[in-house]
Amino acid sequence: MPLPIIIDTDPGIDDCLALLLALNSPELDVRAISISYGNTGVENAYRNCVEILRRANRRAPIGIGARRPLKRQLEVAADTHGPSGLGYAEVPPAGVILDYVRPLERLLDAQPEPVTLVTLGPVTSFALVLRANPDLVREKVSRHIAMIGNIEAAGNQTRFSEFNAWCDPEALATVLAAEIPTEIIGLDVTRKLIVRANEVERLAQSSTWLHDALRFYVEFHRKQEGLDGAVVNDVLAIAYLLQPEVLTFSDLRISVDLGDGQSRGRTKLDPKGSFARVAMDVQTPPVRRLLFDRVLLPSGASGAEPLPEEALA
Repeated sequence: MPLPIIIDTDPGIDDCLALLLALNSPELDVRAISISYGNTGVENAYRNCVEILRRANRRAPIGIGARRPLKRQLEVAADTHGPSGLGYAEVPPAGVILDYVRPLERLLDAQPEPVTLVTLGPVTSFALVLRANPDLVREKVSRHIAMIGNIEAAGNQTRFSEFNAWCDPEALATVLAAEIPTEIIGLDVTRKLIVRANEVERLAQSSTWLHDALRFYVEFHRKQEGLDGAVVNDVLAIAYLLQPEVLTFSDLRISVDLGDGQSRGRTKLDPKGSFARVAMDVQTPPVRRLLFDRVLLPSGASGAEPLPEEALA
């Protein structure tokens, strides 16, 4: 039986690849997608998710989750992902979206059995459900996989902090304190998953759309880090569900820094902190094979003819 999952995401270039991998994997049953702020605002993120589903020829209920952090000012990563959130890829204009009330809560409540919740952006949507209805979470979320944080690796937002944790450290603290079975897949492993620039260039022959998204990402990494390629962090959370052996975890107690400055959102070892399983090592070749076989090659989702938008209603 396919594994039932709900994905909370802020698409995002690497989120796009992660969603396409999930949608093109028969081992997974994507029950719903909850949209959050993060890499871009929710209006763009919602539009991006609809476009990704169209290009994957897939359907899934979409909800609108957190529009902003619990306490912090909203900031997005336009420099990393472009004004639209998907680099240079062609997307329709973002429209007005309805002001849903706790949609992740409703998406979870609709599930007939417990699901795995995968969070690819800030965990604000999940924190809001935990605050509003913790019993529902314990009934319907059997496991939480989060692309967030860092222990030994350097941060990608500040010297110490990973972007998703930095966006809303209070939300992450809420999630950690709940001690739902959580597996953290952070920069200690995701920084090792790279699509090389020459591989992105070859996409121009098979998928102009993905090529246009990823070449923005390559330009960003080249300018900021001198890297001849792009780190595709979020893909690893989905690949782990498909091939659990690619990651090695340590059982740790961690806390998140709620201060400001360079330490805002820092995830650190803390003997008084909350328990979590934290990925500390990765085998990247099997993950890259999954990504190329199911997404980046011509036979993957990127080569499919888009569904008409009305088919997603």
